[in-house]
Amino acid sequence: MRKILRAVAGLGFLVALTAFAQAPFNENVPDKYVVKKGDTLWGIAAFFLQKPWVWPEIWHVNPQIANPHLIYPGDEVRLIYIDGKPRLTLDRGRDVKLGPRVREVPHGEAIPAIPLDVVDTFLTKTRVVAPGELEAAPYVVAGHEKSVITGAGADFYVRGQVPAEQAFWGVYRKGDNYVDPETGELLGIRAQDIGSGKLKATEGEILTLAATRTAEEIRIGDRILPVEDRKIETVFYPSAPPARIHGVIMAVEGGVDNIGHLDVVAINRGERDGIKIGNTLAIYKAGEVVRDRIAEDVVTLPAERAGLLMVFRTFEKMSFGLVMHASRPLKVKDLVREP
Repeated sequence: MRKILRAVAGLGFLVALTAFAQAPFNENVPDKYVVKKGDTLWGIAAFFLQKPWVWPEIWHVNPQIANPHLIYPGDEVRLIYIDGKPRLTLDRGRDVKLGPRVREVPHGEAIPAIPLDVVDTFLTKTRVVAPGELEAAPYVVAGHEKSVITGAGADFYVRGQVPAEQAFWGVYRKGDNYVDPETGELLGIRAQDIGSGKLKATEGEILTLAATRTAEEIRIGDRILPVEDRKIETVFYPSAPPARIHGVIMAVEGGVDNIGHLDVVAINRGERDGIKIGNTLAIYKAGEVVRDRIAEDVVTLPAERAGLLMVFRTFEKMSFGLVMHASRPLKVKDLVREP
């Protein structure tokens, strides 16, 4: 009988070990990880998994925990087995409990998927607009007392027609065009954030606004657009993109030549292509064109994988992503594909 029990136990261990080996877990991964302040969900996923983007497939929701998808410092992420399959689950840490009652913790204390300080401007202020949208928007005609530029706290004057109920406005300046390198299609225009203003008075088509915030001085010709009424996504999860997705990096923030870890890039794939926030894409260096001296012609070498990016903001025709890993310097026009 004992031999049978040992055989059954050994078989169960073998099944679990086989399942673990087939799962995309890192080698010698521990059975738990205590979340620390400053952690990101991407970092925790990469701690356990060879492929962080499969996190949703192995995440086991604990129904006894309110908001089990939110992870806080002090929580324990545990490796468990369910029906012989490895899963990651969550145990709430002591820092979010108070006696027998669970303390409500603001969502803002939950760890983010990626470093929010790097992408904050792109989440809250950067806008991509359609061709002609800025040109049709009301524009700044003067600053207070006919000044050319305006800073925070000063009034400025805008010419155009706006809804009376719209009190708060963003001030923008035309930025770069985002052009698809493959098709030449204009995918959008960057509306550069200049500041914000509050409507004080309207007289005919002249509007008086008070500058409530300025990233740069407001200048004549800058445009105003209504403050976006949208939910700012700060809690999202690594995930696989649509199958057979192919695209390219169109631009990098700052206009630098080389792209590396934690650089923000624009890609030529967006919501119309099925791209969603959290999608992880592999970055490939395009294969070099070399001359075949034997056949006396030219051939293109295979593309080489060189990094990973995670999409954190999507638009209809394009998206912004953060480079999470780069094994070599990356550049504009490098390829992006499903990992």
